Amino acid sequence: MKDSNFLKENNGRVFWHPMTSPEDSIKNPPKIITASNGVRISDIDGHEVVDAVGGLWNVNLGYSCAPVKDAIAAQLERLPYYSTFRGSSNDAAIELAFELGEFFAPEGVTRAFFTSGGSDSVETALRLARQYHKLRGDSGRVKFLSLKKGYHGTHFGGASVNGNANFRTAYEPLMPGCHHIPAPYTYRNPFNESDPEKLAHLCVAALEDEIAFQGAGTIAAMIMEPILGAGGVIPPHKSFAPMVADVCKRNGILLITDEVITAYGRTGAWSGARLWGIKPDMMCTAKAITNGYFPFGALMIGEQMQEVFENNPAAKIGHGYTYSGHPVGAAAALACLAETKRLNVVDNAAARGDQLYQGCLALQEKYDIIGDVRGGHGLMTAIEMVSDRATKAPIDAASAMKVQEVAYQSGAMVRVSGPNLILSPPLVLTEADATAILDALDAGFAAL
Repeated sequence: MKDSNFLKENNGRVFWHPMTSPEDSIKNPPKIITASNGVRISDIDGHEVVDAVGGLWNVNLGYSCAPVKDAIAAQLERLPYYSTFRGSSNDAAIELAFELGEFFAPEGVTRAFFTSGGSDSVETALRLARQYHKLRGDSGRVKFLSLKKGYHGTHFGGASVNGNANFRTAYEPLMPGCHHIPAPYTYRNPFNESDPEKLAHLCVAALEDEIAFQGAGTIAAMIMEPILGAGGVIPPHKSFAPMVADVCKRNGILLITDEVITAYGRTGAWSGARLWGIKPDMMCTAKAITNGYFPFGALMIGEQMQEVFENNPAAKIGHGYTYSGHPVGAAAALACLAETKRLNVVDNAAARGDQLYQGCLALQEKYDIIGDVRGGHGLMTAIEMVSDRATKAPIDAASAMKVQEVAYQSGAMVRVSGPNLILSPPLVLTEADATAILDALDAGFAAL
């Protein structure tokens, strides 16, 4: 390993980072993380903090999960790679498909198509949605609906259904036929409605209006996160997802839940679909499927899709990835799923999530810079920072980054995205760890 001076000097010079500019990586050097233990990470200078970001929503079981590491090592010895394209398969991928089908049986999604990550899972869902309708002789259904503020990865399909201009503008024109409806975002919405239940009905009415305008017969699918994550942790009223599911079903539109963040216990339920009591036609998963230890994803496919694709010689899937069903990733996912169930992480996610949410609400009482706090469903919480509560004017970037930096120096890695400070720590967080995060946030806000 090169020494610390070499790494600091060369990071911004030779490495283009995701989600920032090359210039920013030089002007504002990132933390170089070199070690980890439990739910804590250490940087190149030896500073240790609680990871309140959970890697990037994906290290649900922390950094010391031996069963997953052992499974990866054993699989590397046994079979480090083989393709699952037509004519070959591998034992780990088959076993994982079976286990995931059992795990997600309550959601009705019992077939797996393996991918390399979340963006790939979304891309696969969009493609299969169009193919599904073509196989049924309904080739005019090619459009997609999604929520503003939603995030669905970075491929052209995902960017096209994304509801955030930050991931769209620089890459337009994107895929045609993608239309967005208002998100059930009580703090900011075009209806000026702060009541969650009323807002849910208004957003569903907007969905129905858009379907009528576009023509139901032109729409392939609706994709949405059960709780919007990267857009600022926006949980809808409990009535919203069931209403959306009903609208889609009545109009022959497939429903895709993007659960790259919300699957495997993050919300305090095993999936966002299960949290809201719906059965999607497809469910995109990735991130925590291997605890972040190996790039891997799975699109889970429901009964309606199965009926059209299975026992159908015309249903050739002309799509896939070199690493679809990678045996090392599949072995990691099998071990991770077993450990996730053994620890029953949903209970701790709910308890520690409530602790963080209530703690952030208490900070809101203390600091005017906090305009809104969102959470209450497992370990996903957001603080929206403002410069003026009355006008809801967003905080300036320099102040937001100061909060993040002081929090880091005070013991917690947190993530600022625009005006939102987002918390998504590992699901094995302890009460003391959660308190450390809240103390660090307190210090960060006090520094302004």
